[in-house]
Amino acid sequence: MKRNSIIKSYNQSKQIENKRRIAFHEAGHAAAIHLNNKARKLPPVFFQINVLDLNGEAENEIRAYQATHDDFSARVEGGRLFELLPPSIDVLVNTTPDHNDAMLHFLKDYMVAFEADIINLLIGPLAEAKHIYIADGELFNHQLVNVQALKNYGGSSDLALANDYLQSFSACKQRQDEKLAELFDQAFNFINDQANWTAISKLAHYILNSNKAIISCEEVVSIVEY
Repeated sequence: MKRNSIIKSYNQSKQIENKRRIAFHEAGHAAAIHLNNKARKLPPVFFQINVLDLNGEAENEIRAYQATHDDFSARVEGGRLFELLPPSIDVLVNTTPDHNDAMLHFLKDYMVAFEADIINLLIGPLAEAKHIYIADGELFNHQLVNVQALKNYGGSSDLALANDYLQSFSACKQRQDEKLAELFDQAFNFINDQANWTAISKLAHYILNSNKAIISCEEVVSIVEY
């Protein structure tokens, strides 16, 4: 009986921790959509956080979620400035005349928004990683967590979508890798900003404790802004 109690307690602890991981992941993504986009003077975009009790749900509904564990799942719905990606930004840039100031200004604004979407995706798994390191009493830094390590923190789907953006950015693999490294550094800087981390932490605890199936973007904004 004692052994069964120990196993049950261990499983409950693992379940609680996995829920926290999911909450920090989605809190990071959602907070970034508002705070990172706002810092870049980008227009607001619709998003919400869906929280689902998976008991009794159809398998295809479960698979639609980025992060799941036992009876808890959450994901950010919406939040992207680009739902449809251009076939090639390289072609657009290279065919723009140098003297066309209006078009060059448009391309500059376009790239700010394009890069913000990628950064926001990377911030989700980075937030999960930082939560784990803090919970384990370990130092969280750039040397310990690189972009490929994000797959260990629920980031496989985030990286896959970021890769779609990068393929649209350039056909050159080297340029893709360089851009990803540049944007990963910016995502890391966002996470390491204390005000941003405080906002993410507040939102993560709200996700865990609100018992809501949907957390609106207005709720997210009110939490991360104050």
